Amino acid sequence: MTQTPTPTTHHPYGTPTTPHVTVRGEAHLEVDPEIAHITITLTARSTDRRTTLDDLTRRNTTTLDLIKTYGDAIDKLETGTLTIRPELTRHGRAERIRAYHGSIQLTATLNDFTALGELIARLANHDLTRVDGPWWALRPTSPHHATARRQAVQEALQRAREYAEALDTRLDALLELNDTGTHSGPHMARAGFSTQAMTHRGAGTEATTDAAPVDLEPVRQTIDAQVEASFTLAPPNLG
Repeated sequence: MTQTPTPTTHHPYGTPTTPHVTVRGEAHLEVDPEIAHITITLTARSTDRRTTLDDLTRRNTTTLDLIKTYGDAIDKLETGTLTIRPELTRHGRAERIRAYHGSIQLTATLNDFTALGELIARLANHDLTRVDGPWWALRPTSPHHATARRQAVQEALQRAREYAEALDTRLDALLELNDTGTHSGPHMARAGFSTQAMTHRGAGTEATTDAAPVDLEPVRQTIDAQVEASFTLAPPNLG
């Protein structure tokens, strides 16, 4: 008759014959950003709703065409919220529409920071155009994240070995490794540019003279990684 083996009892805190050591490993990196985000808000205003929409559409087309001329420097270009709203004014007991306000928001992500400074200046030179940013960041797939995790594991292993050496013994086996967090940033520098009022060019024209590129200093990003590791030790001689 085959006897069922008795399952081994797990002792989370170790035993005299299989002592455990649990350590934390950390890594802190500071690296250059890989991408930058800017937000472009285009606005239009007129007493006529159709004119407001037409002006906003024209301004949007002009802006998209400009951004797309930067080719591979643009990682991503997205259109956000489009809004057309009436501005009401009260005459006597009745409310009347005084004007229509329109806005549309675009978000651009760039990987070329020289092109970024030039694009911001050119966009800010357009009428009724607001540019917010840049917000610096790393890509989610950046190899720097893996580097930080490896360094955190290596530090945990080195720390555990030092404890083992202090007991005149050695590490035996890895019991558990927990990723307690990998964080990057947030380190975001912001510059805002706005040309909200019409100039002498008139409402139907955009700026044609390009402004000098904006000199931008990318903000270095920090990556923090933490792990917790548990090891068994060869039983030390404490005699």
